[in-house]
Amino acid sequence: MRISVSSDMDEPVARLLVEELRRRGHEVREHGALRSGADPQWAVCSEAAARDVADGTSDQAVVCCWTGTGASIAANKVPGARAALCTDAGTAEGARRWNDANVLALSLRLTSAPVLKEILDAWFAAEPSQDPEDVQNVARVGRLDAARKVS
Repeated sequence: MRISVSSDMDEPVARLLVEELRRRGHEVREHGALRSGADPQWAVCSEAAARDVADGTSDQAVVCCWTGTGASIAANKVPGARAALCTDAGTAEGARRWNDANVLALSLRLTSAPVLKEILDAWFAAEPSQDPEDVQNVARVGRLDAARKVS
């Protein structure tokens, strides 16, 4: 799977994230402080990673900033990106299952190495729900994106 990763700071957990994704066999595209010469501002690099997902360059993205909040906000402004701020495995599993999230947002401050691995395990193990109510909700979010493009 192709995964874009952004971080506004070159923190150990961000580097561990990239290493762990590669160890799991994913192709990683780096943005922000993880790539030499790239703009590390959270709004810029999170948008870049989310755009990779929206335009099909990447299958999914992981966006990081100190709290994860700014990264998730910026990513969610990109039509087609459904970013979820996850601080634990249960939230990550639910975000993938019920929301068909395609962008994982992480806090550089709160995410330890063991928690990171638990979150990634849950994220990649979960499949989007086929329950009609969940499918309808995800479709509605897609229509909101489409309406935003027209405005």
